[in-house]
Amino acid sequence: MSKILVAENYPGSHLGALRAALEAAGVEIDERFMHEGADLPASPDGYAGIIVLGGAQNALADDEHPYLPHLVRLTRAFGDEGKAVLGICLGSQIIARAYGGRNVVGGRPLEIGWQNVWPTDAGRADPVVSTLGDAAPMFHWHFDTFDLPEGAVHLASSALTPNQAFRVGDKVYALQFHFEADTQLVGEWVEGFGDHLNRVAPEWFATYPEALAAHAPRADAVGAAIARAWVALAHQSPSAA
Repeated sequence: MSKILVAENYPGSHLGALRAALEAAGVEIDERFMHEGADLPASPDGYAGIIVLGGAQNALADDEHPYLPHLVRLTRAFGDEGKAVLGICLGSQIIARAYGGRNVVGGRPLEIGWQNVWPTDAGRADPVVSTLGDAAPMFHWHFDTFDLPEGAVHLASSALTPNQAFRVGDKVYALQFHFEADTQLVGEWVEGFGDHLNRVAPEWFATYPEALAAHAPRADAVGAAIARAWVALAHQSPSAA
């Protein structure tokens, strides 16, 4: 049985649609709740891959979150050993940092809600990102972004964020958009972080019900397909005991 390490960086920012895909594939999930002070393993030994989830902090916030440098090094170590890596939102920014890309922190418009993501030509040929089809309305919630690391394959863009996805090698995937945020998880965020939403995007609430009905079914289906595709890739990764 494959074992996947999961770094949860923020309360409520959990696996979402990824959990069903992992469980359906019989994957053992080792969740580390970094926001509760959990430790990370010293190395990738015994794991087939790592998933680094999102969070409200930025990828350079080492003083406030001292575990981040170790998570960056560990993420790179998984990739260097040919194991599967997946970063979502903050996780994608951590992968960019791990591979020498520039983190762009603040000073950008908030991208929130279901917005179309378009695959590049490389994305259309990619075994994971090709599940977007020609385009898909995926959920977003971020200010920060990144420049592509040297040698990375650019896989997807949105209207506000040119670098929505990239791949390093065959198995390291960085996805800025929240494909794991299915209808249930988005609802949890709206309820749990409503005060924050009112501060940063009060107008969003007026359009939320209509956007939910129009876009969530397609986003849920595509997100589940992305999850299954990455989990299938992770099954092909080496997993040393």
